[in-house]
Amino acid sequence: MTFLTDKEELKPGLVIFRRGDVQHRNWYCRVKLPKSDRYKTISLKTADVSSARDRAYDHDADLRFRIKHDVPIFNHSFSQIAKEYVDLQKRRAATGQVSDARWRKCESVIRARLDLYVGSTQIHLIGQDRWDDYPTWRRETSKGRLREQVSDATIRFEMSIFRAVMGLALKKRYIRAEQLFQGRPTLAKMRRDAFSPEEYRKLHTVGRSWVKASIRPSSTWYRTVAYNFVLIMCNTGMRPSEAKNLRWRDVSIRKDREGRDVAVLSVTGKGKARGLVAPASVAEYIDRIRTIAKAKEPDDRVFTTHTGEPAKSLYKNMIEDLLTEAELRQGPSGIPRSTYSFRHTYATFRLSEGIDVYFLAEQMGCQIACNRDPLFASNRDPSEALGFGLSM
Repeated sequence: MTFLTDKEELKPGLVIFRRGDVQHRNWYCRVKLPKSDRYKTISLKTADVSSARDRAYDHDADLRFRIKHDVPIFNHSFSQIAKEYVDLQKRRAATGQVSDARWRKCESVIRARLDLYVGSTQIHLIGQDRWDDYPTWRRETSKGRLREQVSDATIRFEMSIFRAVMGLALKKRYIRAEQLFQGRPTLAKMRRDAFSPEEYRKLHTVGRSWVKASIRPSSTWYRTVAYNFVLIMCNTGMRPSEAKNLRWRDVSIRKDREGRDVAVLSVTGKGKARGLVAPASVAEYIDRIRTIAKAKEPDDRVFTTHTGEPAKSLYKNMIEDLLTEAELRQGPSGIPRSTYSFRHTYATFRLSEGIDVYFLAEQMGCQIACNRDPLFASNRDPSEALGFGLSM
């Protein structure tokens, strides 16, 4: 190498030298790794040749100790290894092993979260304590809209990438095996606060005036749909994912054993399909939406945008605005309510009415697997078993 000057071999595999491409006169050493063609170059931080020789021998001894005791030889920051991980995922995406969205999501999480947390830290110094503390740090630094707390699912996904980067470091022998994180993320369960009967009545009352207060046609359309969406969710216990997939052909009106009208919905979410029974008022709420919908064919989605496209956010901003208007955005636990709170409201009200837990679980698609028609699944009438006292 032409930039090496004053080169001196102290012993086979150990050389000290100066660099001709820098302004200072400090010495460096280059140590050859035993049984390998790799070298480690170290700045000795001294211009004195005697001191440089002593420090070079010290580094040689340190390197051999590290090899003997399986201690990482090269120092790398977390962000450097994370970049290697992203590059690897990008190459895998190019060959169809993972989706293109996967590597982009990994890159986003690393850049926006993990690099802030441990990016500049040498990877061999990252221990179990940093893994255990991540959920707390993540929630403390969350800057979501209206300070909404980050979900457990989001934290778990980010920590899976955290662990994957450390796994790559282990494969490359940048860390020891015992440094790989142990255990699953410890997360305090986030409460999704339901609405009390008084709060639900207030939401219903404020919702009507909230719709009427709109001054633009597009705003009136979205407020009308969002308001009826809230009523539908509170009276069915649907998951948000099931609501997204609901189509006009999935809704029908049938008679129970007493000859009363009930709404039967075929819903799909979380990779499963099921049926649920709801009061006839739910069909009325759905009809209100259909009256102003731009897409009304059987295969069109019930919940859409003003232009008829499937609603991806399920009117998140509108519902936050409604809850804020009704002073119900924050639940008793201090966590902002979300669309999932409507599902919990349904369950809470049904249980408070003494509804059979089996029927409720079947209705909500929880735990008990059942492929039977919910309207005729047992000798007991579902409309009787489930109540329906929530509609207004």
